[in-house]
Amino acid sequence: MINDFAFSRVSAKHFNLFARTQNECIMEIKIKSIHFDATEQLHAFIEKKLSKLEKNNDRIVKAEVSLKVVKPETVKNKETSVRVLIPGNELHAEKVCDTFEEGVDLCLEALKKQLEKIKDKRK
Repeated sequence: MINDFAFSRVSAKHFNLFARTQNECIMEIKIKSIHFDATEQLHAFIEKKLSKLEKNNDRIVKAEVSLKVVKPETVKNKETSVRVLIPGNELHAEKVCDTFEEGVDLCLEALKKQLEKIKDKRK
């Protein structure tokens, strides 16, 4: 559960979020938008989804989300890439979809499966 947030703008196209959990572990969320300026609504959506991912694995140290518009005139032109760092592992998922929200959802589903595999290996 996320208790408080500390936001910092790195540049016009970078956005950092540090989420403080009940255990005082901090997950750094870095959102990078390429060839466009992401809205605050999109940032809030990504933060909400990543906080749900943290429920599956509380050892997540950092999450990096890269959003890119590939070709503005084509269908499925939104490329979403999510990289999650946990001690000893680096997980990555990349999807191309019609919307960034759809891409984030699909990437996080893939990452949940990867986290479950890692969790099963530890048992």
